[in-house]
Amino acid sequence: MVAHAFLIVDGDDTLWENNVYFEEAIEAFTDFLAHSSLSREQVRATLDQIELLNIRVHGYGSAAFARNLRQCYERLAERNIRKEDLDHVMALGKRIVEQPMRVLAGVAETVAYLAGRHELTLFTKGELEEQRLKVERSGLGPQFDRVAVVAEKDARAYRQLVDEHGFDPARTWMIGNSPKSDINPALQAGINAVFIPHTHTWRLEAEEIPGADGRLLVLERFSQLRDHF
Repeated sequence: MVAHAFLIVDGDDTLWENNVYFEEAIEAFTDFLAHSSLSREQVRATLDQIELLNIRVHGYGSAAFARNLRQCYERLAERNIRKEDLDHVMALGKRIVEQPMRVLAGVAETVAYLAGRHELTLFTKGELEEQRLKVERSGLGPQFDRVAVVAEKDARAYRQLVDEHGFDPARTWMIGNSPKSDINPALQAGINAVFIPHTHTWRLEAEEIPGADGRLLVLERFSQLRDHF
C-alpha cells in the first residue's frame, strides 16, 4: 500500500465515458457517406489521417472533430456536396457535447476514498471550456485538489505539472487509459504510472508501453486503486 502520494488522474475514459460517443458519430458519418467502393475501415483510415494532420492546428474536442468529419466528407463524397449535407456532418460531431455524462463504475466511490488519503490532480487535455464542463457535469471536481487542462499531454507537460506543484516524482503516479497521453509520457517524465485500459480508447492513442523498471502498475478496473493506494 502506497503512503501519501501525488495522484494525477486522467478524465476522458478513465473517470467517465468519452470516446464511445465519438465512435458512434463515426459510425453515423460512415452510414451517411455511403461510399460505393471504400470499406468502412478505409473510410476510417482517411479520417484518421485527417485527424492526425489537424491535431496540431485545431487540437481536440467536439468542434475540432466536427471539422475533421466535414473535411473527410468533402474528400470522399461521391455526390454533389450540399450545404445541408455539410451541416448534417458537422452536427454529428458537435452533438457529442450534448451526450449524457456517464461516470464509470466504481469511480465516484474510489475517488472519494483516494481524496482522503492522497493529493489528487485531475489532468486532462482538450478544449478548455469543454473539459471544464465535463468535470462540472461529472460531480467529481470537488474531490480534487486541482484541475489542469492542457492542449497536449506530453512529457514536457508532466514535468511542468510536477515542478509547478512541487510533487516528489518518486511518490507521483499518473492514472489513465491512454498509452500515448497518460502512461508513456508520464514514465518519460520520470514519474510512475497506473494503466487502466478501456475498451473504447481512441485508436490514435494506442502505443506500445515499454518496460518501466517497477514504475508501472496495470489494473483492470479503477476501483482496484483502493488495493494499492
